[in-house]
Amino acid sequence: MPSILTPQFALLLPMSIAAIAFIDRLRKRNEVNPPLPPGPKPLPFVGNAFSIDTIEPWNTYEEWGALHGDLVYARLFNQNIIIVNSEKIAKELLEKRSNIYSGRPFIATIEPFGWTYNVGLIPYGDEWRLCRRMIHQNFRPEASLKFRPMQLRKVHQLLTNLLESPDDYFAHVCTFAAAVGMSSVYDYDAAPQNDPLVEVVDKALYLGLRIMTPERAMLLDRLPFLARLPLWFPGATISRDAATSRQLIDEMVEKPLQYVRDNMATGTAAPSLVLNLLQRHDVNSPQPELFDSALRKSSSTAFAASAETTSSSLLFCILALVLNPDIQEKAYAQIKAVVGTERLPNFEDSDSLPYIEGIVRESMRWQPVLPMGVMHATTADDAYEGFFIPKGSTIIANAWAMAHNEAIYPNAHEFRPEKWLDSDGQLTDAEPPTFTFGFGRRICPGRHAATASLWAAIASFLATFKFMKAQDAQGNDVDFVPTYVSGLTRHPNRFPLRVVPRNSDLTADKLANLVRASE
Repeated sequence: MPSILTPQFALLLPMSIAAIAFIDRLRKRNEVNPPLPPGPKPLPFVGNAFSIDTIEPWNTYEEWGALHGDLVYARLFNQNIIIVNSEKIAKELLEKRSNIYSGRPFIATIEPFGWTYNVGLIPYGDEWRLCRRMIHQNFRPEASLKFRPMQLRKVHQLLTNLLESPDDYFAHVCTFAAAVGMSSVYDYDAAPQNDPLVEVVDKALYLGLRIMTPERAMLLDRLPFLARLPLWFPGATISRDAATSRQLIDEMVEKPLQYVRDNMATGTAAPSLVLNLLQRHDVNSPQPELFDSALRKSSSTAFAASAETTSSSLLFCILALVLNPDIQEKAYAQIKAVVGTERLPNFEDSDSLPYIEGIVRESMRWQPVLPMGVMHATTADDAYEGFFIPKGSTIIANAWAMAHNEAIYPNAHEFRPEKWLDSDGQLTDAEPPTFTFGFGRRICPGRHAATASLWAAIASFLATFKFMKAQDAQGNDVDFVPTYVSGLTRHPNRFPLRVVPRNSDLTADKLANLVRASE
């Protein structure tokens, strides 16, 4: 009698057992777990990867939300993606259930590009908690107040730069934002223009932020060898960019830290986040390597994040002012009535300038600097409103969709500070757009200092200058369509701008007098 254990049968048997087991797992999961949230139909293997706008994915996610609801399921290859287009749902999940929604997903570009330094991207755990505590100690609401004199000094330097070389407005804004961060973290006084450390930060962030998203990391995730190609190899663009990024990140992390250590050695170090942490650290405490690593990550993250988000928010605000000259005039009228013309606004004036606060909030809402926030990941299975959210899912809180929710912000694509004001011109009880800073345990710890920098700069801008469209040789306004640089963060490309002093006879000396009168 022939044996049934033919080679064909021997091959078929384990395949059949595996198929039965897989079907059984699916059946059991469907019996135990509710359905996944609705979403676009995925293709085999690639999922929804080819349906996403990889340059501005938040637009795709907003469109999916309009079709499927505020909680959307998608798949990028083998990765489950849950898109949250509602602030209410984001708070329900990322804040009220933060114990399982505080992880970070794997992004293939983080390690090759040297971004393991960034506290915002490292996994949830003991190291993250230590880094977070270091940053929070220096930037909690009460502690942030000590930065205000320095913030005003940097704002006044920014005004001087704009007066002397208005065409370089883009660089001046970026320098201001970096200088505030480096002063608070390292007590490093950046040069008003062309500071070498500021230039390192700008270059490092420009390279990394463009590709630090799951959508853009898909290629490297599927083809990881691209980051390991020899630099001389034809087409090794990713490998060369990654090597450059690692070098810039290393300089960005190490040079300012060494600056503080050198000042400590000479007894000239002034108070800063790094100095405070080094002075409080017990050199004999266990795990000195953990402290040293956390110090590097927390300090570099604190100032790099501040530099990128503050500069982008201010550039968006200037863009909005150029496109809406009527808003500038309303703001100046209020400043003139409250502050007068003999000094500049300071923080003591903030409660009396609700329209300025409306502009600050609208700047953050109109064009969120982090349109999708920073992605979360689930560390356990969960369910919400009858839908299953698997463990290990990437959670995208789509701040863009939240900021442009017509039910909350009518005519959401228009820049209107009145969205935050009542009929008497006073601030409403509406919650500020805090979704721009993230959610839950991962919310930005530097948000209080960041909003103070925005307020000081915007109020001083409006008291001193008009931001207008550039003009051609015939004196006609140059119309333009804004374009943007998009990645993990977003900011406008340089646009044609004319910075005109409100007082035509304003000089550097007269500006200095205004500054002195404000102190």
